Amino acid sequence: MRVLVDGVDMAGKTTLVQALVAELEARGQPAVRHRGMLCPHHPLAWALRTLSQARQPDSWWTTTAYVFGGFLLDSLLVRINPPRPRNRVIIQDGYGDRMVAFGMAGGPYLAAALVLRWPQVLAPFDLAVYVHASPEARARRLHQGRGHIDVRDVRTVKDMAFTERFHAFHVHGVGRRHRRLLVLDSSEREPAEMAREIADELLNGPLLQAAEQPNPRRRRA
Repeated sequence: MRVLVDGVDMAGKTTLVQALVAELEARGQPAVRHRGMLCPHHPLAWALRTLSQARQPDSWWTTTAYVFGGFLLDSLLVRINPPRPRNRVIIQDGYGDRMVAFGMAGGPYLAAALVLRWPQVLAPFDLAVYVHASPEARARRLHQGRGHIDVRDVRTVKDMAFTERFHAFHVHGVGRRHRRLLVLDSSEREPAEMAREIADELLNGPLLQAAEQPNPRRRRA
C-alpha cells in the first residue's frame, strides 16, 4: 500500500509523514517514510539529483527533466520494480504532483501542462494527502528555520500570487488523478491529530472519492 503526502513548502509535509509513520506503527501496521522516485533502481535518479529542485519553478529544463525523465518513467518502472520493503505501508514524502504544480505556477511549462491535462500518467497511490497551511503559519515556520532553507521556501512564503497558483494547480489540477484524496490544513491542527485521522481513513473506513465530487473535502478540527 502506498500513501502520498504532498504539499507546498513549509506546509508541514515532512512532519506529518513522520507522525503518520509513528501512528501506523503504534497500531501494529509497519510503515516507512520514502522520498524520491518510487522505483528503487530508477536509471536517471542520479542525474536528476544534479538539478536544483529549489530553482525548478524558474526552469523549463529542470521541470521537463523531472516530469519526463523522472516521474513519467517512474510510473512505468514501478509496475515491475516496486519500492521496498514490500511488507510495509510506503509513506511517500512528496512526489511529481508538486513538481507539476510548481511547473505551472512558475511557468507554465509544456511538460507540466501535459501532465496536468492527463494526470493519471503519474504513478498511482492508494491514498493521497495534500497538506497546506495559512501564510502566517508558513511564515512562522520559515523564521523558525530548519536544516536548510532554499529560495523556493522563501518564495512560497513571500510571493502569495505564486503560492495561490500552486494550490490551484495542485488541488484542482493534479489532484484530479487521485480516487482517494484528503486535503488538510496544518495551521489549524496538530500533526498527531491529522495522523490519527489519516490512519483511521486508511485502516478503518472509506475515504472521500475525489473523482466523484468536484472539489476535495477539507477536514477541519
